[in-house]
Amino acid sequence: MSPTFAEVENQARALSSGERARLAELLLESIHEGQGLKFDTDWNREVEARVAAFERGELAIFSAEDVFTEAKRIAQ
Repeated sequence: MSPTFAEVENQARALSSGERARLAELLLESIHEGQGLKFDTDWNREVEARVAAFERGELAIFSAEDVFTEAKRIAQ
């Protein structure tokens, strides 16, 4: 006999926060099976392109201080 949702939920809540986080990741992956690989591949390609553009000097560079100042200005 399969456990009920309530039983599984209670067991999951008894796990450590790290174990719950890993369980959540696994459950989300199971929902999006087949889609994750394409997303990961696309994202990795994008990251590589951005790093290459940075290394070629094609991207504007901003200090963290400037970024936070601008973010605060926008949030007001």
